[in-house]
Amino acid sequence: MKKLLLSVVFSVFYVTSASADLGVNVGVSGNAGLFAASASEQFSTTDDDQTNQNGTEHGSAGWASIFVEKTIGERLMLGIDYVPAALETDTTETAKSDKRTAHPSDAITNSTNKIQIDLEDLTTVYVGAMLNDNFFVKGGVMHVDVVTNESLGTGGAYGNTELDGVLFGMGYHASNDNGTFFRFEGNYLQFDGATVTNSNDSAKSIKLKNLDGVSGKISFGKTF
Repeated sequence: MKKLLLSVVFSVFYVTSASADLGVNVGVSGNAGLFAASASEQFSTTDDDQTNQNGTEHGSAGWASIFVEKTIGERLMLGIDYVPAALETDTTETAKSDKRTAHPSDAITNSTNKIQIDLEDLTTVYVGAMLNDNFFVKGGVMHVDVVTNESLGTGGAYGNTELDGVLFGMGYHASNDNGTFFRFEGNYLQFDGATVTNSNDSAKSIKLKNLDGVSGKISFGKTF
């Protein structure tokens, strides 16, 4: 998915680069956001005994990104924004007391589960439109790789996955005579859900129901 998005954008850049009426914007951005996620864990101890546990989390994050845009006419822009460093979550640790077998005399085993997640190669392809000389709106699609780093005392592991999402935003753009510019913008981000299954027990799975948030962004760039 990410390779397809990159190919489409850079193909457009290549086709239009020979036109003197079109410019290229290159820049860096600082981002800060607030996010909310909800997920459920499903497991069963027997074929007839199935349990679901639901949870929600809120958190904040800050990250840097780089972007390249091609302006189309006086009002439109097509761009790609890439986050080169992974977004790392905190490590979550839970202690569980389990009876691993059904025999009444068997001892209870204490186990500790730890999990930490990295969001890598967050890539956004977007289209923007200037409403006037300064204010703009934008919309785009996002893709991110989800790398799970876990140590499960109860056994097994959960594999990596990918998330796709959409972005909508608006902001303020100001240009200088020397070709530099700066922007302030606010964005709404929404990712699709995903399900991962325990490698040792197909009856255990974790489903991300939703992940969405809002972010503020400050950018500085130059037009060539």
